[in-house]
Amino acid sequence: MSEKKRILVVDDEPDFASIVQANLEKEGFDVEVAYDGVEGLEKVKANPPDAIVLDVMMPNKDGYEMCKDLKGDDQYKDIPVVLLTAVASHVTSTRYSHSDGMSTEADDYIPKPASAEDVTSSIKGLLGL
Repeated sequence: MSEKKRILVVDDEPDFASIVQANLEKEGFDVEVAYDGVEGLEKVKANPPDAIVLDVMMPNKDGYEMCKDLKGDDQYKDIPVVLLTAVASHVTSTRYSHSDGMSTEADDYIPKPASAEDVTSSIKGLLGL
């Protein structure tokens, strides 16, 4: 890549965020991490990334809310968002559902457990790399 693309990873699981960050950096991306949707939005507004990897179930502001905020804002609506979640269609113990994720304006949706390679592949595809 001639100019490093910046990726924001927003996930409240530090271990998973670190794995995704390391894999993306290995592929030549510049990566920043946030641990909830509020921090994620602050980082987007301070320095908009080229793409966002966004977990759904997080404290303070979940991934659905953050995605809705971004896609509803003309300044950020074109930033590709990969929604990443452990929510599955058979999970009934949370207020989240697979169909909720599919109905967001996210540009891609990857169910966990996802490999860091799945995430990298999605990001590359969305950025046309």
